Amino acid sequence: MILTVIIIYLALVLSIGILSHKFFQKTGEDYFVASRNINWFVLLMTLFGTNMTAFSILGASGEAYHRGIGVFALMASSSAIIVPCVFFFIGTRLWRLGKRFGYMTQVQYFRDRWESSRLGLLLFTVLVLLLIPYLLIGVMGGGGTLATITEDTIPQWLGGLLVCAVVLCYVTYSGMRGTAWVNTFQTLVFMTLGGIAFAVIINRMGGFSEALSKVDTNLLMQANHIKPLELLTYTCIPLSVGMFPHIFSHCLTAKDVSTFRYPIIFYPICIAIVWIPSVLLGILGNVGFPSLEGPQVNNVLIQMIREYAPGILSGFLAAGVFAAIMSSLDSQSLSLGSMFTHDIIRPYLRKRGREQMSENQQVWFGRLFVICILCITYIISLIATPSIFKLAIWSFTGFSGLFPIVVAALFWKRSTKYGVLASIISVILLWLYFFLNNWKTPGYTVGGTGIMPVAVIILVSSLTLIFVSLLTKPPSTETVERFFIN
Repeated sequence: MILTVIIIYLALVLSIGILSHKFFQKTGEDYFVASRNINWFVLLMTLFGTNMTAFSILGASGEAYHRGIGVFALMASSSAIIVPCVFFFIGTRLWRLGKRFGYMTQVQYFRDRWESSRLGLLLFTVLVLLLIPYLLIGVMGGGGTLATITEDTIPQWLGGLLVCAVVLCYVTYSGMRGTAWVNTFQTLVFMTLGGIAFAVIINRMGGFSEALSKVDTNLLMQANHIKPLELLTYTCIPLSVGMFPHIFSHCLTAKDVSTFRYPIIFYPICIAIVWIPSVLLGILGNVGFPSLEGPQVNNVLIQMIREYAPGILSGFLAAGVFAAIMSSLDSQSLSLGSMFTHDIIRPYLRKRGREQMSENQQVWFGRLFVICILCITYIISLIATPSIFKLAIWSFTGFSGLFPIVVAALFWKRSTKYGVLASIISVILLWLYFFLNNWKTPGYTVGGTGIMPVAVIILVSSLTLIFVSLLTKPPSTETVERFFIN
């Protein structure tokens, strides 16, 4: 019965994606940014749903299982403040530039802003490499969910393959409009079913007070598990939203700049609706399943659903988890297809003397790269076993380290391509240093001080960009006037 519910849900998702193809205008702009005609409600659902990955549903529960209530403070509370600010100060400006100059990717903008094709190529490479771990979260989360909820009737490798196949079908067929429609549906599903899951499980555990009375009190005290400096520097992680390729793509789909108003207002409320149940259920999982270790912790929420909400209800709640997973995987893979088309293929053809790509060629190049990237991600997922929460944090750390670049592009006329190149290189080197030496260390902070590596990377990245820019030749007056004078 559980498996039947999940299959019906996946078929429904696929149907919505295919249905949206009826409105496809057969242009590159429609395929990649839905003809820039998305309304405020769909924009809210897609921006929020795209950000709420398996990291927020499975990862947050798994981390809360070990570290307690403070996990909410680490990411959710800071995201509720910082992410809307990024949308307001960064997203709206990027939308105006995208509308004005016809941009479909952030690399296009950065390449023109600093007059450097090499910069664009380097940035494309870095963004793709950082996004692959983020894609892994969805594939691993989907496979793990199916394996746990069906008691390994469907093995993890088959579950991950099924998720990739469904996403691949509607993304390649319907593009951004299909992705946006499906994201809207899936966001509503996981927000609704998440609340139902919380209510049902709490009721089966004897009520909220009864359930909490069985929890180790250390898990309900933030200070015992999270250092103040760690809590403070974790606020740097949500800055990654400003450099996510998939968030940039969704920003470009807005009908007009006023479309951002309600997503900015309601985003914190959506955060609370999803994160509070996830964190609390992770803590309560310590009562029902006290001896989980390693990758098993990623599925504590699924185990809670299976234990306290059996039968058909378990299938519905598992579908809610699937909704959160796929609502990110589709946008991320489509954004990579867009970047490949507009940042690699088009510049290459231009060098070969072909100034234009046909609309049909743009769509097909995008589709082919989506297929390639999902296949690569799936293969990696078969051998990767790290914590979903830690995998996400390292991915976010790299994107956050690049955040000074978008700030300089939008607000500092004097910034130069050499400053940006040096900044990107500093992020690469520091990220590799911290990751290779410490990714296996639980709760790692710099020198044991509580300072997260992301804070150091952002500081060094910013100082490098400023210092090198001041020592090198500024962009041409023509370029500055183009981007800063209306």
